[in-house]
Amino acid sequence: MDLSLTPDQETFRATVRSWLKTNMPREWKPTGSSEIPRAGQYDFLRRWQRTLFDAGYIGLTWPKEYGGGGLTFMEELILQQEMALAKAPPILNVLGVGMGGPTIIAWGNEEQKKRYPPKILSCEEIWCQGYSEPNSGSDLASLQTRAVKDGEHYVINGQKVWTSFAHVADYMMLLARTDPTVPKHKGITYFLLDMKLPGVTVKPLRQITGEAEFNEVFFDNVRVHESQVLGGVNNGWAVGLTTLMYERLTLGFGLQMRLRIALDRQPLPQMLFIREILIRHVARVAAVRHLADGIDAIERDHGA
Repeated sequence: MDLSLTPDQETFRATVRSWLKTNMPREWKPTGSSEIPRAGQYDFLRRWQRTLFDAGYIGLTWPKEYGGGGLTFMEELILQQEMALAKAPPILNVLGVGMGGPTIIAWGNEEQKKRYPPKILSCEEIWCQGYSEPNSGSDLASLQTRAVKDGEHYVINGQKVWTSFAHVADYMMLLARTDPTVPKHKGITYFLLDMKLPGVTVKPLRQITGEAEFNEVFFDNVRVHESQVLGGVNNGWAVGLTTLMYERLTLGFGLQMRLRIALDRQPLPQMLFIREILIRHVARVAAVRHLADGIDAIERDHGA
């Protein structure tokens, strides 16, 4: 696989590197290894994400008409590499940018694609993911949150758990069961849920550290308009898998930061150790490229 850069991509790398040197916030100090931003960082990271958005350094692969840059995954990889080298702050709306927005672009109707992605990139609207439930661990298709049709609305009842960012989120990527009479994978629908709707209750899960990185979310007769269905009724399994594919892609780019940290922590004489890390990293990047090709195919199939 040829991972060499084109002249335009080399120019892009130089431009990103120069911009980061000029615009890196002086007050930024990385805190710990958690991938979930701390509550005290929210305002700062929201401003940083807006700075990236204004500069065109977020949503690089998203179509321009939906707020993105219209570039390729190689430019995104370059950006993430340079962000890692500079030890730049993360973005706040990581779930919206990494998972929610791309899924909407892949499956949404034109109104949804114009409405949501730009505000995800600018961090005007923060997103969380409503998949896990107390009695549905690794078997996602066994979820029990119900959505019952009532006129133009669906009435949702149930519970989600381990939900990052729910306490600050404006919207949720929600999977709910709309048809309990069919095989479990076929009766699920994907909703774009407004977290401010009546009947939505968020309860933080306090950890031993005193912080609450995760939440429980309860739905008590929450009325969601049918226009908030993404990808069609009872098609939520396919839409939800798209979200999970993008989650893996986001994690792949996150390996850039892990590699940089690993190299920084090792003394130079340990070259065999470093060589092993590099070999694994290249293999993972290749896997990410293959995954990106699969995602491109999904988007082409749905006219993205």
